[in-house]
Amino acid sequence: MRKEQFQTLLQFFKALADESRLKIVSILANQECSVEELAVLLQLKEPTVSHHLSKLKELNLVTMRPEGNSRFYQLDSEALQNMSKEIFTAEKIASLIEDVDTEAWESKILNNYLQGVTNHRDGIQRLKEIPASRKKRLVILKWLASKFEVGVQYPERTVNETLQRYHHDYATLRRELVGYQLMQRENGVYWLHNKV
Repeated sequence: MRKEQFQTLLQFFKALADESRLKIVSILANQECSVEELAVLLQLKEPTVSHHLSKLKELNLVTMRPEGNSRFYQLDSEALQNMSKEIFTAEKIASLIEDVDTEAWESKILNNYLQGVTNHRDGIQRLKEIPASRKKRLVILKWLASKFEVGVQYPERTVNETLQRYHHDYATLRRELVGYQLMQRENGVYWLHNKV
């Protein structure tokens, strides 16, 4: 998402996060109104309504039509639809996390559950415990799955030996790798699932 689109999206949500502005948009979606009419409908003062309308006009959400001494406002549904097409797509919303470290949580889990290399003579990080939380356990299991190579078939003995380097309960870890579909098993032979 481009920076200006992000700013527009931010302004949009800030503008509509106000209860009075949201009500104004709802009213103007159904009918054209003057500031005086909106003030009566919302039980607000006219200057307050004018302030809210100016915020909505900044985003081009409302249009104004002069008639004599009065000004009539209406929701600009076309502008709303254009904004929806341009900014409110799944791809655009997903791109909001471009500058967020999406692996920070997984790194924190690994740091919490692994003992450092300096604690062991063989230089292997060991698992302190198997997490009870399914989400945390999945992070650990993905880390363990990375210790195996894609496309290689491993006999159960080799899988046990590899997992035992990281935790004494290798049988549970082996079952969990299969249960979480990170590895597949058939006739005592294991291999990484294609999705890992």
